[in-house]
Amino acid sequence: MALRIGAAALLTIASAQAQNLQLVDRPPETYTVQKGDTLWGISGKYLKEPWRWPDLWRMNRDEIRNPHLIYPGDVIKLSFVGGEPQLSVTRSNALVVEPTVRVSPLADRAIPSIPPNDLEPYLTRPLVTATRGLDGSAEILQGRDRSRVVRGTGDTVYVLGIDPKAGDFWYIYRPAGAIVNIDGTEVLGYENKFLGTARVEKFGDLATVRIESAVEEILIGDRLLPAPRDTLVNYVPHAPSTPIDARILRVPFGGLETARGGIVTLDKGSADGLEVGNVLAVYRVNRPIEDPRPSRQQTIILRYLDPTTVFTPREYVQAADERTGLLFVFRTFDRVAFGVVLNTTEPVRPGDFARTP
Repeated sequence: MALRIGAAALLTIASAQAQNLQLVDRPPETYTVQKGDTLWGISGKYLKEPWRWPDLWRMNRDEIRNPHLIYPGDVIKLSFVGGEPQLSVTRSNALVVEPTVRVSPLADRAIPSIPPNDLEPYLTRPLVTATRGLDGSAEILQGRDRSRVVRGTGDTVYVLGIDPKAGDFWYIYRPAGAIVNIDGTEVLGYENKFLGTARVEKFGDLATVRIESAVEEILIGDRLLPAPRDTLVNYVPHAPSTPIDARILRVPFGGLETARGGIVTLDKGSADGLEVGNVLAVYRVNRPIEDPRPSRQQTIILRYLDPTTVFTPREYVQAADERTGLLFVFRTFDRVAFGVVLNTTEPVRPGDFARTP
């Protein structure tokens, strides 16, 4: 079969973006794509930082949003253009069915951009709104078994406000409070906790809905919103196009730290230039260390003490921030974003920075 790939996929982007690509020791000259591969995984055979594979493929901004398709059986070739490494694709088993007809594979047979089986188990579906609550959304009014307070997977509920035009698959949410900045002085948005999924069995003024999955208990009064199409696999990991200096506000379950796979809340969002697919470096800010050398600060006389006391303020030295890992932004809102920790050498904590790598 003759398999297609966008010719523009191999156009050279700005050379600065491709500079400083570090290849692994003895990368293969060619590699045949296997079923189950990902673009991220293939690039790991060539790059020490696999998330930078868009640079290795010389992809432009449009291609990052709509990555080209690569299929099992394709042959990846490493070459050097202007001294910089570059990957290209050649198709195998090209077959002309008729003089003017060629067969191309379906897009859903293409290998994904990122490893979905590695990331998706960790992902949540948070929702952040500018105002508190979900006024005007569909609402659970009653369950089939009225004697029960809590509902879960497999239960049937009756929902007001279901729009048939929005489809039969819905997400269930509950207001979860305000998200504030690291200093606690400003509200960045209001979080609505994802509770599960539901399928409409019968439309009407009061729709009959079956709960298909539940990550925690579902109650009367919880809200439903149409489930969006999940396009995570189609996004290419890439650095933000603008400098980002975000703070990590939260880690899972209100804890003090998290590790690989942990979902973190950031105090920057789409208004700051973040978008789905951005990769950020996590930095730990070290506490200042007392300088053992004689202080150069002016001595202060503490006149309110009796007898009078003199005091020389201590001086401190600041160690450089330490890069501890990477995170992948999988959902953005106006002033808030959510990311999953890809790797880390130290626990990730609220207050750590997430910056353009």
